[in-house]
Amino acid sequence: MQTAITIAILAAVLGCAIAYLRRAKKKGRACIGCPAGDCCSGNCGGCKGCHQ
Repeated sequence: MQTAITIAILAAVLGCAIAYLRRAKKKGRACIGCPAGDCCSGNCGGCKGCHQ
């Protein structure tokens, strides 16, 4: 029983992560989960206020 619960929890977490990635890509985000807050050289060409 514990194995089934563990597998269900892992599947739920994985499903949520996949759903988040799909929504972010659909919105057109270039850097999903970027620590620079979507403001990196690959995304905006070094905009003001970015910490590169």
